[in-house]
Amino acid sequence: MSETILVVYRELSAAQPYARALEAAGVQPLLEEARPGLEIGRCSGLLLTGGTDVNPALYGEPAGPVTEQPDEERDSVEAALIDEALARDLPLLAICRGMQMLNVRLGGSLIQHLPGASRHVRRTPDKGLPAHHVTIEPGTLLAGIAQRETWEVNSRHHQAVARLGSGLRVSAKDPEDGVIEAIELPGRRYVLAVQWHPENQAAEDPEQRRLFENFADAL
Repeated sequence: MSETILVVYRELSAAQPYARALEAAGVQPLLEEARPGLEIGRCSGLLLTGGTDVNPALYGEPAGPVTEQPDEERDSVEAALIDEALARDLPLLAICRGMQMLNVRLGGSLIQHLPGASRHVRRTPDKGLPAHHVTIEPGTLLAGIAQRETWEVNSRHHQAVARLGSGLRVSAKDPEDGVIEAIELPGRRYVLAVQWHPENQAAEDPEQRRLFENFADAL
């Protein structure tokens, strides 16, 4: 394993599935808790993980009644890491909260609580259990990885992309309610974000494993 990926987390135990998925794809994860001054440095890419809600003040809105208490330090650290990755054109894979943070950093906004949140918040003992399927937009980076029009994905999020950030393209949606499930940034070496948790599916699902293998190939 010659390439190293920076994996940012708040809880170490929650970061382990991401680390295992990267290791299975042949790259070395460097797990670092979000802290001021953290940089990508000599790592070859960046993986942003799931976690608490992004502070709505970052997209100009007051917090809704069910929006979680903001983790302002993590928001700030991840915003700086996104800036560094984009400035250096390093591969970036963002998952769940990571996708929302990427969208907000590029000027987008979020739906603070989905009207049909029960469809998207499926907390089961088996975190890899599919909850619904997504339709993948033709001609996208994600379509090239999936090589098919739909994917079965797990789901545990109550927020989602509202206004799309500058330069971003929608890669996948939930066909039932139109929730944006994946975004990407064309013109970059590799910037892909998904709303589901492929790290929990990768061990058993070769299709979700391809997300991490393709990320590794971009390094």
